[in-house]
Amino acid sequence: MISFQKTITKEEINNLPLEAFEGEIVIIDSDEGLEEAVEYLKQFPVLGFDTETKPSFTKGNVNSVALLQLSSFEKSFLFRLNRIGLPFPIIDLLSDPEIIKVGAAIKDDIKGLQDISDFDGNSFLELQQYVSSFGIENFSLKKLAAIVLKIRISKRQQVSNWEAVELSVGQLRYAATDAWVSLEIYNALRASIAR
Repeated sequence: MISFQKTITKEEINNLPLEAFEGEIVIIDSDEGLEEAVEYLKQFPVLGFDTETKPSFTKGNVNSVALLQLSSFEKSFLFRLNRIGLPFPIIDLLSDPEIIKVGAAIKDDIKGLQDISDFDGNSFLELQQYVSSFGIENFSLKKLAAIVLKIRISKRQQVSNWEAVELSVGQLRYAATDAWVSLEIYNALRASIAR
C-alpha cells in the first residue's frame, strides 16, 4: 500500500500544478435531458458528488441547494435544482444502493437535498472519514487533492451566486471540478491499496 503524507502546508499546495475538470460539463436546468443524464450516470458504480448553495449573509437565513453535481471521470452533470427541484429520476439515483456517491464534507449536502425531498442517503461515502484509514489528517477537499493527487484546485468560486440566471464559465468549471476531484481521490486511494 502506498503511504500518503499526513498533512500539507499552504506553501506546498501553492507549488503544485493547478488542475480542473477537463471533461464534458452538462447543465440540466429543465426536464430536457434529465432522463438521459440519469441513465448515463447509472452505468457507473461510483460517482463524484457535491452541491452548491447560494451563500446567505443574513443571520438565520439558509438558502436551498441550488446545484447538484454528479460526475464520472469523463462527464460532469450540473443539475440546477433552483430551476427543476429534485425530480424522481434524481432521487432514484441518489438513493440507489448500487451506486456509491463520493464527496467531502457531505453531511450538510445530503441534509440540504433531503430538505427538498426525502430519500435514503445510505449510499454516500464521506471522503473525510475514508482518508483517515490512510493516515491522512487534513480533510478539506483542496488539501486532499494536493496530498493524494498532487494537484491544486481553485476554490475561488465557492462563495458566489449559484442561483444566477446564467452561471459563469468559472462557476461551471469549479462545480464540475469539485465533484470530479472527489471521484479521482477515491479512485487513487483504492488503487493505492492494491500496490
